[in-house]
This record gives sequence, structure tokens and C-alpha cells, in this order.
Amino acid sequence: MDLYEEIVRLRQAGEPAALCTVLLTRGSTPGKETMKMLVRGDGTTLGSVGGGCVEADVVEMAKEVIATDRAETRTFNLNQKDLPESGLVCGGRVTILAEPVVPPVLVLFGGGHVSGAATRVAKEADLRVMVCDDRPAYANPATHPQADACFCGPWKEAVAQVAPAAHHYLVVVTRGHRDDAEVLMEIARQGCRPKYMGMIGSRAKKATLDRILLDEGVDPEFLAGVRTPIGLDVGAKSSGEISISLVAELVQLRRLGNLAEPAPKPLRAGKRHPDPV
Repeated sequence: MDLYEEIVRLRQAGEPAALCTVLLTRGSTPGKETMKMLVRGDGTTLGSVGGGCVEADVVEMAKEVIATDRAETRTFNLNQKDLPESGLVCGGRVTILAEPVVPPVLVLFGGGHVSGAATRVAKEADLRVMVCDDRPAYANPATHPQADACFCGPWKEAVAQVAPAAHHYLVVVTRGHRDDAEVLMEIARQGCRPKYMGMIGSRAKKATLDRILLDEGVDPEFLAGVRTPIGLDVGAKSSGEISISLVAELVQLRRLGNLAEPAPKPLRAGKRHPDPV
């Protein structure tokens, strides 16, 4: 199997992987410069950076890179002092670069205006995008030409397409509260543990849906992890502005490894909290 063809396949499938390359060697080393090994998300490999116990350490390094989605270089000393159980006596040194080669997948449940705008912005940020809807007119390549994939069918089946979604950003932007609740319930039931879980709307809307889903037996910890409103607080109103704020938040998570806590917005006396949906 060709290593680069496998990278293409993994990218198309949205399956995480890291490419490990020998950057520099000093002294006697089994791995030579430019040797490469691809490490998939499940720990299986293709290619080699020299074999032995060092390669096992490189696999663990690659798993960390896949989890953080950030490249890393690390130097390994090939001797018994640093690797006492290895039996290595060559005394060389090898520097490895591990870099993620499959970007996270943004899954948009709902194919309306926000999803259309978010797809365009997300592609500029090098994310793969999948749009799901239960209506054919809202989940097809003609409506979302820049999406990497579209799925049309019941929400239960849409969630099953991406579960367990370990390398995904899941965003619920359906046409109504009932569909939002159904999607969230399926995501919880199917054991998805995405990198990001968000739902469009206000805190008041989320509080209402939380009560409904708690009554249905959804885990409170799961509900606490659903971000609403979605996106960085830039005062977004239009679908284009909302999509920019959403993708900006995803870039922040991807590159910095954290999310800003939303600032509390007190309600005005005598007025209900606005709901963008």
C-alpha cells in the first residue's frame, strides 16, 4: 500500500492520522533521514522510521499529535541509558517530526443558510465539511457544492454516519427546536465524543432543551458540554457573521487547544432573551 495514497484515503474518510518523518540523525541509527511512517488513529502503521522500541515511542508521540492536532518534533537517544529495556548500543540520535495529515471534520446537522455559509468559511480554514439534513433539497452537492460530503436521511442515521466522532466538530443547526433535540439525543445515545459540540441558539433555548433531554435520560455531563450560543462573541446576527464566529471558535480550539468562556449577558427587565433561531 502506497503511503501517500493511504493519506488521501484517510482524508476522504475523515479518519485521523499523523505522518512521522526522520528529520535528522547523528551517529549510528537504524532510521535514516526522510524515512516516513504513517500512524492511523487506531495505532496501526504504514512505513517505518527505523523499527524497534524507538518506533513504538514514535507511535505514542503520533497519537498525542492526533489528539492535539498540532505538529511536534522530538529527539530520541538510542542508548541503554535513555532506553534501558531496548538493548540498543548504537549510541545514535534521531529527531522525528510528527504532523497531523487529516484535518478535523465539521459536521453540520441542518442544511440551511447558516450551514451554507459555514461550509464556505470552513473550507477556507482547511476543515473537511459534512452537511446532514432529513430533507433532500437541503443535503445535496448542488446546494452545498463546497462540502466534502452530504447525507440525507433520518437524524439517527446521520449521527451513525460519524459516530463516535472522535475527530469531529459537531454543530446542530436544524430548522427547529424539535429537530435540535432529536439530534442531540441521538449524539448522546450513540456515544459520540467529539472535539467540539455546539448548538445554535440562546442560553434560554438551551435551558429549555436541557430540561426536555434530562427527562429523556440524557446524561447531564453530556448536556453541559454542548456550547450555546456557538461561536466567538462578536455580536453576530446574519448567517454569514454567525458562520465566521463559529469557524473562528473552531480555529481557536484547533490551534490553541482551548475555548474562551462565553461572557454572561444579563437579561433586561421586562424583556425576553432573544433567540437567533
